[in-house]
Amino acid sequence: MDPRSDTEIPKATLVLTAADVWRLLDLPSCMTAVEQAFVAHAESRAFGPAILGVHVSGGGFHVKAAGVSGPQSRFAAKLNANFPGNAARFGLPTIQGVVVLSDAENGFPLAVMDSGSITVLRTAAATGVAAKRLAREDARVATVCGLGAQSRAQLRALALVRPLEKIFAVDVDSARARTFAADMSRDLGVPVEIATDLARAARASDLIVTCTPAKRWFLDRAMVRPGAFVAAVGADSEEKQEIAPDLMASAKVVCDVRAQCAEIGDLHHAVAAGAMTVDDAHAELADVLTGRRPGRESADEITLFDSTGTALQDVAAAALVHARALAEGAGTRVRLGDA
Repeated sequence: MDPRSDTEIPKATLVLTAADVWRLLDLPSCMTAVEQAFVAHAESRAFGPAILGVHVSGGGFHVKAAGVSGPQSRFAAKLNANFPGNAARFGLPTIQGVVVLSDAENGFPLAVMDSGSITVLRTAAATGVAAKRLAREDARVATVCGLGAQSRAQLRALALVRPLEKIFAVDVDSARARTFAADMSRDLGVPVEIATDLARAARASDLIVTCTPAKRWFLDRAMVRPGAFVAAVGADSEEKQEIAPDLMASAKVVCDVRAQCAEIGDLHHAVAAGAMTVDDAHAELADVLTGRRPGRESADEITLFDSTGTALQDVAAAALVHARALAEGAGTRVRLGDA
């Protein structure tokens, strides 16, 4: 039973654009919210997450849903479309969609908001949270592979938890790499070198982020030096793969959600190749955050965050955006139903 009176329950749904989300949600706050959502998952205060994927020609759709219980219980369902060829063919973003945030006490749709901005921020937030626990304290050099919108947020998240001194940028599009290097060097105050040799860049790095739509692994054990932290971000559907099975098997693997990584992450491919079992993954991120499982235990071990992207992150980010929008009077209110 919702303890609020009828007059306290909203009768309108808030519609929030990408511009609204970018203005209302900063990365440090998003990291805090995402960490709290993973802790709620560990403490059985979350329900879900669940995922549904549908493939179509040139791309696909997936729905991710989860909720978190608390003083203000919230549920979010995100419908994302992922079409890697959009920029060239239609001048559209690769990822588009919406997040629907609902009151988990009564089901009322509190907000509908752009999902692309939410996805970028909450994905980077999880990497930052993971890197804080899994990267060496003296990590200073990073390589980012795949220079789309996600890569910029990923570097900003890493810069919040480790004092970066040099960045290697890797992409198949040389023009995009040049723009990225200029922009991020200016924004972070860190030299960014365009790397044409991924192996050389990766071996020189303490932190490696992969955020590509690759369907065949490109980073293996020989390319990663002892003590490195790898964030494998791109494999958010079962046909995608960035990390070689031999690297997965030799690293301390921390999953965002183990069951999901076993179905769609790089863990999924390593298991299919016979390199490891699902149980060989060291822990879920929530276990590390709550101290149930250790994070980094030695300076030389390779740690790897298998980041498939969860609805726990979506509900955390969307709830924060909604709360701030209400406080500022942002967005457009619409009545969707008869209530």
